[in-house]
Amino acid sequence: MNIKSFLKLVEIQTKVASVIPFSLATLYAYYQFNTFSLTNALLMFSSMFIFDMTVTAINNYMDYQTAIKKQGYGYETHNAVVAYNLNPKTVRITIYTMLSLATLLGLLLVLNTNIVVLLLGGICFLIGICYSWGPLPISRTPFGELFSGATMGFLLPLIAIYIHIFNHDVITLTLSQTNLTFSLNLNVILSIFMITIPLMSCIANIMLANNLCDYDDDLANKRLTLPIAIGKQKALYVFNALYGFSYFAILVCILLDLLPLTSALTFLTLIPVIKHIRLFNTKQSKQFTFVLSVKNFIILNAVYVLTILLSLILTW
Repeated sequence: MNIKSFLKLVEIQTKVASVIPFSLATLYAYYQFNTFSLTNALLMFSSMFIFDMTVTAINNYMDYQTAIKKQGYGYETHNAVVAYNLNPKTVRITIYTMLSLATLLGLLLVLNTNIVVLLLGGICFLIGICYSWGPLPISRTPFGELFSGATMGFLLPLIAIYIHIFNHDVITLTLSQTNLTFSLNLNVILSIFMITIPLMSCIANIMLANNLCDYDDDLANKRLTLPIAIGKQKALYVFNALYGFSYFAILVCILLDLLPLTSALTFLTLIPVIKHIRLFNTKQSKQFTFVLSVKNFIILNAVYVLTILLSLILTW
């Protein structure tokens, strides 16, 4: 396995789906709580990035192992194991190595913060593994979009914010003799949930676009994805609605003073995003139009992140 085939195996171009949520969370932690820990940020970013690559590698490996239809772009070109004739044993070793390294870095982060990070990180790890592995991987069910959006769009930013404010009593877990006490600051948690709706929606749409493009292959391989469960046309309605929900959430957050006024600049992205939505509605192709969902995620959320950064600069 060389560098080129490794980067294809982990689909390095899709890692923006974890980098942008991390960036948003880091900036929001400073914007809302005026605090930042460089050590914790570096530990989490490294663990998160490596684990994201691990999950993608597992997904490609499992697609290779379980494929019934072994012809076409999705199998012969898109799957790195086939395209680069990778040794399955080498792929497995690569997966185990990355998983071990991500776990080690995650444990170092826990030692630097508290047990809550272990709990939240453990949930992310479990979902990440179950997403692609096991007798019934989540990615092959109608719940793939829900879990990918909630994990990468909400849980990841929640942890990325929490590592800077772990001593602010936002989430506490204490053991006193025989009593285990768990408490949440619901105002803060709900605020984080609200500001991450655009992330959740757009990440879910990347998964949904992928499944829409793979509709015929998934039928042949007996994968009960969301488009197959509800039908292609209804899945397209969901795809379109999630983008609308993203912009609506930003507007509500600005009105509730959860986001700075500069975040209204995100609405400028409506022009290219709507253009891409229309193109994707016309043709769903892994080779030609799937990338539009990734572009929409980047355009909408990168600008979203920059609007918070702009607010911090203006109030410096």
